[in-house]
Amino acid sequence: MKHRPYTIFTRLLSIFICVAAPLAAFAQPSGGPYGPIQQTYELPNAKTLYFVAPDGKTSATGLSLEQPTTLASAIAKVVTGDAIILRGGTYRTGGLRLNQGVTIQPYANETPIVKGTEIATDWEALSENRWQTSWTRLFPAQPADWWRQRNVSRTPLHFFNNDMLFIDGKLLSSSGSVDEVTEDSYHIDYQEGIVTIGTDPADRIVEITTQNSAIVRTIRDVHGKSNDRIGPTIRGITFTQYARLALEIEGIEPGAYMDPSNFGKEVVGATLEHLTISHCSRVAGYFRGDNLTIRHCLVADCGTEGIYIINSADVLLERNIVTRTNSSEKLWGYYASAVKIFNQSYRTVCRENLIIDNPHASGIWYDVGNVDGVVVNNWFQNTRDGFFFEISKGATCAGNVFVDCTPGTRVLNSSGVKLYQNTYYNSRADFIRTPRSHNANDHFGWHASAGPDVQERHSHAFINNLLAADETFEGSLVAFYQSPELADQLTEPQVDAMDGNVYTRHPTETEQALIVLTPNPSQDTPLELASPKDLNALYPEFERASRFLANYWGPLFHGVQLGNFELLKTFPESDAGIKLPSSIKKLLGPAGKKGPFPGAYPPQ
Repeated sequence: MKHRPYTIFTRLLSIFICVAAPLAAFAQPSGGPYGPIQQTYELPNAKTLYFVAPDGKTSATGLSLEQPTTLASAIAKVVTGDAIILRGGTYRTGGLRLNQGVTIQPYANETPIVKGTEIATDWEALSENRWQTSWTRLFPAQPADWWRQRNVSRTPLHFFNNDMLFIDGKLLSSSGSVDEVTEDSYHIDYQEGIVTIGTDPADRIVEITTQNSAIVRTIRDVHGKSNDRIGPTIRGITFTQYARLALEIEGIEPGAYMDPSNFGKEVVGATLEHLTISHCSRVAGYFRGDNLTIRHCLVADCGTEGIYIINSADVLLERNIVTRTNSSEKLWGYYASAVKIFNQSYRTVCRENLIIDNPHASGIWYDVGNVDGVVVNNWFQNTRDGFFFEISKGATCAGNVFVDCTPGTRVLNSSGVKLYQNTYYNSRADFIRTPRSHNANDHFGWHASAGPDVQERHSHAFINNLLAADETFEGSLVAFYQSPELADQLTEPQVDAMDGNVYTRHPTETEQALIVLTPNPSQDTPLELASPKDLNALYPEFERASRFLANYWGPLFHGVQLGNFELLKTFPESDAGIKLPSSIKKLLGPAGKKGPFPGAYPPQ
C-alpha cells in the first residue's frame, strides 16, 4: 500500500498554521501546543528544597544553591512533601530508587539532561578500520518467551540486547559479529566484555550505556523509609540513553482477572509533565497507579514501547508527542506500540496527543482487560494500528484524525467500542473477532479471560465518520472480519449502529470495495460492497444517512498537502450526519455543538 509521505515536520508546520487561524477554536485536534513547553519554573512550596548539580558533592547538604549535592544523594534524603531542584547540565546517573511523594524539577529556566551512558575514551586501534575497548557494564537480553523463532531472519537475536552506543549523539545499530561492523554499527562480545566500532573515535564523543533505569518509584522500603503511596511530580527534565527504560512506577500487577479495588493503589496521583524521554532501548517507562497524569511530554526513539500504562485507573495522557517507536531495530513479531495501556486499566483518557511516524509500531493500544477507554481529539499519522482496542470492554474514540495509518482503527475481540466523528485519510477502520479465548489454550495464557468472551464481542458503533482515500490507497475503507470457524456461532454484525458516515474516493485503476463484510448473511466468504447503500440493503438499520462520493476530485479539505484536514464548507456533504448522543457532544466540546457534519472538524 503506497501513501503520500507526510513527515512530522509537515504536520508541525500545519499545527502552527492551525494555532494562528481563527477556526482553531473549534478544531479537533486543536493544533497544539504538543510536547514539552520551555518555561521558567518557580521554586515549589515544599517542606525542604534540595539543590543538585552535575558537579554536586555527595558530602554537600544540598540545602542551598551554593552547596548542591548529587541527584542520588538528594533522592536518598527526601521525604514526603520535599522537592529536588536540578541545575542545568548533564547528569550521568541511574538506578535511583524513590518511595516518597516529592517534586523533581529544574531550577528556573535551566535544562537538566539525565543520561544513562558514560563516555568511552580508552580505545585500541585494530586492523581494517576497527577499534575496540573493554566495557564491564553490559545488558545482554533475550526475547520474551512468546516471541516466535521464525522471526529470527528479520530480527536477529542480538537486536534484543539492551545495550546502546552513540557517536556524537547518533545511535548506532548492533552487529552480529566483528566482521559485520561498519561506520554505523558496533559489536559486543559479552563473554569477553569487548565493544568494537567501525568509526575512528578520535575527536568523537562515544557514549555507551551503563544504566538500565534512571528513577524507579518503588513500592518497597528504601533509604530507611516505607512507601507513602503518593506519586511524585517530575517535570521539565530530559531523560535519555538508558538500557531498558528511564522511569518506572511499581505496583501490584494482576496475573488474571482481579477486582480493581485490589490494585493501582500502591502509588497514586503521579504527574509527569514537560519531560523529554528518548533513546531507551526497551520502553520510555512502565507506569502503574491510579490518577496518573502524563502531559506535554516528548517520547521519541524508544524500543518496543513508548509510554506503557499497566493496571491503573483514571489515567490522563494529554498533549504528548510519541514518535519513532521501534524505528531503530524494527523488531519483528514483538507487537510494539507507541502507547500501550495494558492489563485491566479503567477509564484511561488519551486526549490531544500527537502519535506520529511510528510505522513499525501501533499507536495507542488498549490491550487485554481494559474498561471504558476514551480516545479523543488525537492526531495519528504514519502509524500502524492508530487506535487499537483488543480483548477489552467499552471505549469511545471521537474527534480523532488518522492519516496514512494501516489501519486507522482496529477493534479486535472487544465489545462496546463507539467511534464517532473521526477523520480517516488513507486509513481503514477494522472490526475483527476470532475464536481466541482463555478456554482455547491461548498462547498468552490468562489474557483473554480479562476481556469479553467470544459470544460477547459486539455492540460497536460507527457514526458520523469521514473516510477519504486518494488514488494510491488500495482496499476497503471499512472492514468487518470474522474467523470462518465462528460462522455458525456468531451470525449477527459486530456493530449495532452504523450511520451518518461519508466516504470519498479518488478514481483508481482497479475497482475497490468500499466495505468488506463478515459474517456474510448469504455465503461463507467475505462480502465486498461497493457503497453504503449496498450495506443498507442487507441491514436496513445501517447506513441510512451515509453518503459515498465515488471518483471524487472536488472540494474536501483545506489543504492535504500541508496536512490540514479541516473540512471545507463547499464539500457537498459537509452537513451530512446524524444527531449525536449528548455524552458525545459533551466529550467533543465546542465542535460537538456544531453538527451534524462528518469527521473530526466542523466545516469552515
